[in-house]
Amino acid sequence: MDIKLNFINNSNDANNSSVVIFQKNVASDFEELAVAWQVIKYCGQGDNHPFTYPMQTTIGASDSWGNFTPQLPANQGQMFQMSLNASGDVISLAGQATSIHEIQLLNNLSKGAINANIYKNGKLLATKTNVAPQQRAVFEFKPTIWIGVVSQVNQGEVMNSAIISQVNTELNLFGIASADIVMTGGGSGPNAQPFNFTLENINML
Repeated sequence: MDIKLNFINNSNDANNSSVVIFQKNVASDFEELAVAWQVIKYCGQGDNHPFTYPMQTTIGASDSWGNFTPQLPANQGQMFQMSLNASGDVISLAGQATSIHEIQLLNNLSKGAINANIYKNGKLLATKTNVAPQQRAVFEFKPTIWIGVVSQVNQGEVMNSAIISQVNTELNLFGIASADIVMTGGGSGPNAQPFNFTLENINML
């Protein structure tokens, strides 16, 4: 069941700041760069911005020749592969992943690296670039989102580590059907407060 979320700007911010929402791929051992899944812009004081966090995830890939595959529904514990058939490079379900918590994509091409992409709502959520032949891209996500105030970030872009380090609010969506995400704080001068994000009016499943 999709989670209905409603961002509400109750802050003192008058700088027309952008709010970024993303997830972190926890399957990799190192701190991976994250993708700006949602960017809320021009949401003034007192305004709200409803959006949906879908349960369904999709996976797609692009090859070194600039071709993009269709997106396939992807669930935890599934393995996909990029392979060559009579028509060219194609993505397909290849059975079970080596971990029930992960979505995996194997580059089964004899030559050429691929990029593996995970989407929610058709929007890029995570990417793994330059996956060489016979290597796997591995994705795992906790039921949480990260949210923060940023500048100069566009939806679908990979964010650099400096931007990601500014975002330190993690909101747990486990078991939630709907909720408001309320932003407070901000402002200028001696009374300025750090931005704060809280879940309110929570309806559980």
